[in-house]
Amino acid sequence: MEKIKKFLKEVVAELRKVTWPSKDELVGSTIVTIVVSLIVAIFIGIVDRILTLIVRTIFGGGLGG
Repeated sequence: MEKIKKFLKEVVAELRKVTWPSKDELVGSTIVTIVVSLIVAIFIGIVDRILTLIVRTIFGGGLGG
């Protein structure tokens, strides 16, 4: 039980050292994260479509192709 108490005290001490972002920084970071995620998702979708077309062109149009 003492080890748990010591651990929790150390956790609290470390959390006090953290520099927490302001609300504006947090909102800005969140917007950047969402925009980058959308851009990456669109890019992966486009690459997937292109590769699917290439594979279908090379190997035929599907079942019984």
